[in-house]
Amino acid sequence: MKPLSIVGILLIVLGIATFAYQGITYTTQEKVIDFGPLQMTAEKTRTIPLPPIMGGIALAGGIALLIVGKRNS
Repeated sequence: MKPLSIVGILLIVLGIATFAYQGITYTTQEKVIDFGPLQMTAEKTRTIPLPPIMGGIALAGGIALLIVGKRNS
């Protein structure tokens, strides 16, 4: 399998995953109170949004790379 085809397949998978998940969510811990021996933390959930246009571009790029890879062989 050619490297162009492998990159094309990876981009297609990335594009589909972007449409499916719409964002990356992670949790952080932050100190709320730090008063001598008394410490309290809070967990905060944050999301990095992935725009659908990014998924569309990755999907179109992957399809284009697969087509170019087939023509070159």
